[in-house]
Amino acid sequence: MAKKRRPQPQAAAPRMQDGEVPVVGAREPCPCGSGRRYKACHGRSAAHAVTELVQRPFDGLPGECDWVALRELVPAATVELTLKDGLPDDVPSVTLATVLPMAWPALRRDDGAVLLGLQNDTSSGDISRDLADTLQRALTAKPGTPVAAGRAAADGPRLQDLLDPDAHFEPSVHSGFEFWVENAENAAPEVAASLERANAAAIPTARIPGLEGAYWCEAPEKNHLRWVTSFPEEQLLDALARLHAAGTSSLGDGTRLVGSFRAHGLVVPVWDLPSEMSAEDVTAPAVAFGERLAKALASDAPLTSEERRARGGLTNRQVTLS
Repeated sequence: MAKKRRPQPQAAAPRMQDGEVPVVGAREPCPCGSGRRYKACHGRSAAHAVTELVQRPFDGLPGECDWVALRELVPAATVELTLKDGLPDDVPSVTLATVLPMAWPALRRDDGAVLLGLQNDTSSGDISRDLADTLQRALTAKPGTPVAAGRAAADGPRLQDLLDPDAHFEPSVHSGFEFWVENAENAAPEVAASLERANAAAIPTARIPGLEGAYWCEAPEKNHLRWVTSFPEEQLLDALARLHAAGTSSLGDGTRLVGSFRAHGLVVPVWDLPSEMSAEDVTAPAVAFGERLAKALASDAPLTSEERRARGGLTNRQVTLS
């Protein structure tokens, strides 16, 4: 009786390099050929890469302070964006918008223009990578359609890879969201309803000329000035403490520096203003404060005991938004 032949071992499937492994479903076999599920193999590093928080997602972009302000503080604003490699032939413009109707991540208008929403929730810890992914999909979307949320690849491009680093970043602040549609009175019913709700909730806001990242807003009981700064945090707190201890941290009668908060890695000092103080009224005092702050930032003298107390008070009133 002939002996049974043992099955010959099959040659192992060639393993992919990490950079070649595509993203698949968590329970699917890993494309690298290991035989394990994706979530237990290359999905581990991919998941870590997309969830790790990037503290300063807009660092390296022109107007980083305004990017943060538009993400966290400003209800209605737009900015024309310039791509490194220029626009595709069928895309006349790309515009960053604080919010889009129905909370769409992006919108490709009938004429091919792209609107990119900034204040949407993102799927990873890197807002810049998520926005870049949405932008790339919007550039090839069918005209007249919104762009749905997606999952950015862990090694996908960031905004810093797509946008021209030398382009000017100049936000236009709007009183409402009519920029959503080219002809508001002919908008679809669901868009018109979303527009009405958004306009009713929008807080009047204005950009302060001469101070990047500074915005005035009107509130029911008192107005506010919030200034997104890019100064190193410890140096900034020392400078604010010097001015506060010297009695020169206010912006005029009835105003008060009340503290600061952190947003996307930047520190944002906040002032309370009288309800009658408009954006025009606060512009000159804010610019003058900026000049005082520049001098205080240049000082390397040790803080006095009074300045240390002032710094402690400012630090105790700090919060972090993101």
